Amino acid sequence: MRLQVFRSLAVGCSLLSLTARADVVEATANGMQIRHVVAIAAPAATVYNAFLKIGTWWDKEHTYSGDATNLTLAAAPGGCFCEKLPQGGGVVHLTVVNVAPSERITMRGALGPLQATGVTGAMSVSFVPKPSGSEIVMVYNVGGYYPNGLQSVAGAVDDVLLHQLQRLKGLVETGNADRAAANPAAN
Repeated sequence: MRLQVFRSLAVGCSLLSLTARADVVEATANGMQIRHVVAIAAPAATVYNAFLKIGTWWDKEHTYSGDATNLTLAAAPGGCFCEKLPQGGGVVHLTVVNVAPSERITMRGALGPLQATGVTGAMSVSFVPKPSGSEIVMVYNVGGYYPNGLQSVAGAVDDVLLHQLQRLKGLVETGNADRAAANPAAN
């Protein structure tokens, strides 16, 4: 089952990588930077607290278990963005390295199919107060070896991360992560 999920994620990344997005700041064979800025009509502290409840907004299609409620995020240095799997298994998606509550969380690691390759990354997520609510700024820097180069999957990684942030926005603004919110992203 896990191998099938991994293959599905890898195929999805390959297909999605055919479309380029402006949010891929840089993509080379050995590195990529993805940046998203999403306006959310809620205070930064509210968005931060919702972000930490990752199992309520992350899309189940981008999990190994097929169930987003198996996801947790512990907001402390050394904390884990983890997923429970059947029979006592699990996945460490990212590890928390820096937390400033309601302001920023930085995590290290490789998401999804990137885990099985020679890459690692740093994801910084900032929660910026704005007069009309807040902005969430996500920057994911990834470097290392990836077959066919990281530029071959940068578009797919970009699409998946933007989709997750749109779901977070939907949850915060409408109470439902599946419901599209107004003004999905401002880049």
